[in-house]
Amino acid sequence: MRRRTVRLLPVAAAALALSACGLAAGEDDAAGEAAAGDGYPVTVENCGAEVTFEQAPENLVLLKSSSVPFLAALDVLDRAGARAGEYPREYYDDETWAQLQEIPALTGKTDASGHLLISKEVVINEEPDLVLGEVENLSRDTLAAVQIPLLEEPALCAEGLDDPGFDDIYSQMEMYGEVFDRAEAADAEVADLKEQVAELTSETDGEERTAAVLYPTVGGGVTYAYGTRSMAHPILEAAGFENVFADTDERVFEVTAEELLGRDPDVLILLYSAGDPAEITEAVTSLPGAEQITAVAEDNLMPLLFNYVEPPTPLAVEGLAQIEERFGEDR
Repeated sequence: MRRRTVRLLPVAAAALALSACGLAAGEDDAAGEAAAGDGYPVTVENCGAEVTFEQAPENLVLLKSSSVPFLAALDVLDRAGARAGEYPREYYDDETWAQLQEIPALTGKTDASGHLLISKEVVINEEPDLVLGEVENLSRDTLAAVQIPLLEEPALCAEGLDDPGFDDIYSQMEMYGEVFDRAEAADAEVADLKEQVAELTSETDGEERTAAVLYPTVGGGVTYAYGTRSMAHPILEAAGFENVFADTDERVFEVTAEELLGRDPDVLILLYSAGDPAEITEAVTSLPGAEQITAVAEDNLMPLLFNYVEPPTPLAVEGLAQIEERFGEDR
């Protein structure tokens, strides 16, 4: 999958009747007028809130890596002034990675579940005109109180997506194109992504194999599985697999070793956010009775970085390509 690089503009935001923020104090009014195109103001719906931009955002703070593929594709990533969290090297081409390295890192500290730990003061002090990604102590309402807009990937909103699929990637690309005045570039990216998905979609011959997507906990603890409200489901279908949790109308949920054994998937995709993929594999193979699961017995386990599956972004298309490459010859 081709990857590109991005540059962001200024968002003077209004979420839930907020008025948009202007340029930083001391900047020339003419610069603000130049940044605001004829298509503004732009209002988008995000996680049930209306967010209004009087001009394109210019000073971003990234609290999650999910938006990076969109920003890079639309050539606005250089508008990010700070970032926090994990940004695994494997996700990015050389150009995008070089740009990310130029963005000051506020913190990479996370809790045991992989959730970012950062104070609201640290983010607010950056004076962003757009924050991308919501964390527990930096909600939309918290930022709205100081007139900082926030956008989150729809799959990560509290309500999630009812029926996620590749169309959600396309619509999100179009949304970013609208916010950053990159509509033509967004349309071109969508056309490219649709072509890639069409080429990758597997038409199987013979008996369909089963699969599951898990998020194991290293060192013992809860194992999570992904149901039909996760992007994992359409990815498995596109790769020609039957999701063993296709009867579960949830995004992610706890699963026991006994249930895994009972569903007995032929293939296991093991998601992780960072660290050694061998540890992720061991977290599953060390479960009680794991050796009786077909995927374990036949060594059909594939560690895969989280954003290659969740949420729906261009990286999910590449995740599909990697799954096809790993298991395609066996089908």
